[in-house]
Amino acid sequence: MSLTAVIVDDEQLARDELAYLLKNAGDVNVVAQGKNGLEAVHLIKEHNPDLVFLDVQMPGLDGFGVIKKLLEKKLPLPKIVFATAFNQYAVKAFEVNAVDYLLKPFDKKRVAQSVQKARARHEAGGLPADKIDALVRMIEAQKQPASKILLKALGRMLLVDQKDICYAWIEDGVITVVTAGPSGMEGQSNCRTLEELLTSLDGNLFWRAHRSYLVNINRIREVVPWFKSSYQLRMDDKKQSEIPVSRAQTKRLRELFGL
Repeated sequence: MSLTAVIVDDEQLARDELAYLLKNAGDVNVVAQGKNGLEAVHLIKEHNPDLVFLDVQMPGLDGFGVIKKLLEKKLPLPKIVFATAFNQYAVKAFEVNAVDYLLKPFDKKRVAQSVQKARARHEAGGLPADKIDALVRMIEAQKQPASKILLKALGRMLLVDQKDICYAWIEDGVITVVTAGPSGMEGQSNCRTLEELLTSLDGNLFWRAHRSYLVNINRIREVVPWFKSSYQLRMDDKKQSEIPVSRAQTKRLRELFGL
């Protein structure tokens, strides 16, 4: 029986290598490829594949976050094979019921073994409801945002603590992140959307004040009344930037600060 498969990895060479090896694995039809977690969710929803080869570390939504999103959207879970250069995720991979765990660079024999395991699991049927519920709880308990994010600035790749981020905004598809204080800097995120960036940040600290702006609540210096009962936020960066609050988020602002 032929299996349909989707490959998701942020490295083109890794996707090409895996697609080549799967051609020789027997009765596997690669129906789509993606380069990040958000694309993974979209492609799985669109194609409903039997099997997904999923990178663990990707910009924004990582491999474990993809499973969480699928469960939140109540989409059927495909058989998952995690593929990564780092073996420290192996235990967690099997905790989320992964079929297998492949280390890069890929080995032809190991890829074939993963396909055999996926085929056996596919023939055995899907997860029962109680296991899916347990999976949701486990991911919620273990999923922690990274303490740092990567920014490109002045030709360098810098790791920045989340607590030092003041705000971020998107313009023409480019996300700029501003850090706080007199020595603050600006850098570009490799995320494509603010939603994607928000998935890698602490949801208790960061708030989408406007469709184009994401702010660190702890870095708001002042709430400035604006016209027609709206507000702006004066931030704790060296420019003391003023960020608009959309009408849709005004109620949330009042809740946050008791206005």
